[in-house]
Amino acid sequence: MFSRFSKTILCFILITAFLLPIINGFAQENREEICQWEKIEEKPENLSDKDYESLLKKCQPYYEEKVEEIEKDITKTQQEKDTLKNKIYILENKIKSLDYQIYQGNIIIKDLGAQIQDTQLSIDETNLKIEEVKRNLSNVLQLQYEEDQRSSITILLAEETLTGLFDELMALEAINLKTQDLLKNIKNLKFNLEGQKKSMDEEKGDLENVVMIQTLQKQESAKTKEQQEYFWKLTEEEYQKQLKEKEETAKKAAEIRAKIYELIGIRKEVTYEEALEVAKYAASQLGIRPALLLGVLSQESAIGKNVGQCYVKNTSTGSGVVAYSGKAINNVMNPTRDIPHFLNIIKKLNSDKGLNLDPFETLVSCPMSFGGVGGAMGPAQFIPSTWVLYEDRVKERTGNSADPWDLRDASLAASTYLKDGINKYGTEGKAVQAYFCGSPKNTYWCSWYEKNVLYLADCHQNFITSGSMSLKCQEAIGLK
Repeated sequence: MFSRFSKTILCFILITAFLLPIINGFAQENREEICQWEKIEEKPENLSDKDYESLLKKCQPYYEEKVEEIEKDITKTQQEKDTLKNKIYILENKIKSLDYQIYQGNIIIKDLGAQIQDTQLSIDETNLKIEEVKRNLSNVLQLQYEEDQRSSITILLAEETLTGLFDELMALEAINLKTQDLLKNIKNLKFNLEGQKKSMDEEKGDLENVVMIQTLQKQESAKTKEQQEYFWKLTEEEYQKQLKEKEETAKKAAEIRAKIYELIGIRKEVTYEEALEVAKYAASQLGIRPALLLGVLSQESAIGKNVGQCYVKNTSTGSGVVAYSGKAINNVMNPTRDIPHFLNIIKKLNSDKGLNLDPFETLVSCPMSFGGVGGAMGPAQFIPSTWVLYEDRVKERTGNSADPWDLRDASLAASTYLKDGINKYGTEGKAVQAYFCGSPKNTYWCSWYEKNVLYLADCHQNFITSGSMSLKCQEAIGLK
């Protein structure tokens, strides 16, 4: 027997099992209502930017799921199209085969008809010969009869000698026998000809029946083919409709991503989810993997959490200080290659975006421990002389002056740099090496950088694909 507690648990499970589909249905219906495109295409007046961003993040998965559903329908419709097309192809070949068989049968029927006609002519000629032989035989028989009717005296008086009489009688008898043999042979010939004609008539009739059946089969196949083509046309129309629906839905999902991208704050530390949205949008614009971009951003600045620890203080020498300690340090930035560009970048941002940046209080990277100079800017850690090569290409996409400390602009610039590297060198690994070393090089630090970035990219890819990330990856990226 169940205890009272067990019964309570059982009832709860049953009620939950009954209500859960209903609750999920309401949730789905509610999301469909909330995420109607007309309601989210433009920000509602009563919503703040933050609330609008939250709404878009709620609706983005909805449209992405819709795209996946439509893609499944497209796959199913494509399979139906392929099946129908295969059936139409089989029917076309069957109709062609029947056409050849009918054509061949008609040729044979036509040939048999000619043979039957020739045989009938032969039979008619044989009938004429039979009639002629019958007339000749009749004449011979008449002569024999007349000779039989003559008296012996008349015969003796009429013939000069008995030898002549016998010769005449023998000749008549020979003619009679020969004529009878000829008549017999001609009748046999007629019998054979009539047999041949009958056989050919039967063969011709059988062939005509076969051709008639084949013609009916061809008509039936053509009718079936016409029906299949009609259904294929309907399926093709449905397929094109689904493609259009997918394109429109995917476009809405992309527009939502772009809106989220625009709403993410400038020059502030972002959440991982926000960084992922920025990466997806920026990478999609250039056709690279978002995970690869995030791998670079993670390696360079922990996705914007560490954009540098130094300030430039001397534009002539490129020296500066460590921000958190004030300790003097050399080689913060290359004085000839980078500082002029750096000062111009700050000036342009202050002018175009109304900022109030102080070049001597703006964080840049410190020199690396193994040598070289620092001076890299923002989440993607571009040095100024490299940034100026990409800022116009970023501006072409955004319509605004590019800001290396803005995660969005930095992501677009880094995606462009990586795409150029992939196009030039052929692989992601070589493009990553070029990002760090200027070009792929078989050196320790270039290989080390490539290995780290690709490992981090794998971590991000696992999260993008499965929605989860290992603790080791979280620690490597800086989420833990």
